Amino acid sequence: MSNTKKITDAIVAQGILPLYFNPDETISIEILKAIYRAGIKAVEYTNRGDAALSNFKKMVEVRNAEMPGILLGVGTIKNMQHAKDYLAAGADFLVSPGFVPDVAAHCVANDIFYGPGCMTPTEIIAAENAGIGFIKLFPGNMLGPDFLSGIKDIFPKLLFMPTGGVDTTKENIEGWYKAGVCAVGMGSKLISKKLMEAKDYTTIETETKKVLELIATIKK
Repeated sequence: MSNTKKITDAIVAQGILPLYFNPDETISIEILKAIYRAGIKAVEYTNRGDAALSNFKKMVEVRNAEMPGILLGVGTIKNMQHAKDYLAAGADFLVSPGFVPDVAAHCVANDIFYGPGCMTPTEIIAAENAGIGFIKLFPGNMLGPDFLSGIKDIFPKLLFMPTGGVDTTKENIEGWYKAGVCAVGMGSKLISKKLMEAKDYTTIETETKKVLELIATIKK
């Protein structure tokens, strides 16, 4: 199985891609442990701020020692340098807020999963023509499920995942699934600033479990 397919399958199977960033290395690691305990097999760490890369390197180290099987990806990849830095640090996959052609070309050529953020049919077509099969609809709350319903028939071979403003409620997630998503990207609505500040890893774990169970029910 190709690496791209392995990661695609992992994201689709769990139905959610949690994403977060915290400038504190220890908090970043403890959140990773909490969502791992909840059953998460793929997670996106956001490339935001000066501490992100060194935090990520430590997360890879801890993952290798204590959390076998969890795939660590990096989001907010905006240029080739970001991509190279994080791939060298051990990133399993890359995600962007937009479509970055040279990153896409590099990933397709080297069987690396790449999920570019797209907001228009023009961007989705550019990504598809570059050989990308998995599209992050961003920002999800601006586009809404109706947008996907309206364009999905034009892109029968692509998988879609909204990110940005996706809520943890049954109504919100179900709306996206009915429109035809393969998963939902979930950041601050799941791993909130408040929970991070309180270092409330137990609640992060239980909330993540709840969302995984909810998605499993919706998918049935």
